Amino acid sequence: MKNKKYIVVGALLAIIFLIFLFRPSGNKLYPADLVTHGHGLAVDVADSSKLYIATHHGLMTLINDKELYRIGKSKDDYMGFSVHPTNPKMFFSSGHPSTGGNLGFQYSKDGGFTWKKISKGINGPVDFHAMALSPANPDIVYGWYQDSLQRSLDNGKTWGLIPTNLLELSKGSGVYSLVADPKDENKVYAATGLGLFVSNDKGASWYLASKELEDVAIISLAINPQDLLTMLSFTPKFGLAKSINSGLTWEKINEGFDGDLVLYIAYDKNNPNSIYILTKKNAIYKSLDAGNGWSKLI
Repeated sequence: MKNKKYIVVGALLAIIFLIFLFRPSGNKLYPADLVTHGHGLAVDVADSSKLYIATHHGLMTLINDKELYRIGKSKDDYMGFSVHPTNPKMFFSSGHPSTGGNLGFQYSKDGGFTWKKISKGINGPVDFHAMALSPANPDIVYGWYQDSLQRSLDNGKTWGLIPTNLLELSKGSGVYSLVADPKDENKVYAATGLGLFVSNDKGASWYLASKELEDVAIISLAINPQDLLTMLSFTPKFGLAKSINSGLTWEKINEGFDGDLVLYIAYDKNNPNSIYILTKKNAIYKSLDAGNGWSKLI
């Protein structure tokens, strides 16, 4: 009788072990054919062969400029997406869960496979369509929600509404993106529907950064991480353009995107001559010469 009992217990333990061993894992890459409804772009801070694309249907990665995957099982909509400046496994996001509602502000410590909510934000759960983590001080995070600027000084745990003139300056045209200076934790840029604005006091006050871009819709903006005077922007009026004086003046780049709008621009932190862009039609282009020439990857 005892032997039968041991056999049954042993069999049950073996079954439990097999279930545990072969259980579906969330830490898996799923092959994908195309990018759908892109919302963000970033190059891995430690491995230049990996590009991350935040989308309406989950987080994706392009490896070696040719292998496209969805990261993990989540198909949430990451409207806001930022990577940690030194930790290649830590990402931050906001947006909408695939089941509906808002995500609040959340983070991943395993390269985007799993996510955990940090906070709801102010009047949340928030849905930051424009969001920026300061590369100079990752404790500082900005988010634009319900026509107001929120700021966290403790890596997203707590938030405060920042009284600011940004809404007045942009005349309610909308903030398309927030870009924090790579070296100066006090400096942050706002690309809006009516110009490019800059703050030197962590978002408290803003002024027009460029007369050339006054009343111009700034669709996307990126700062060279090793040369802070150099920026790239995209506007329907001028197309892709480069500035070498912190956004004061701009020179058009003949890019050949066939009329497609550039929604996101991402520098490779370790090699700023390498730059990626994501377009409205979900095409991905790459430049190896600091933005002067481009080749289509997807």
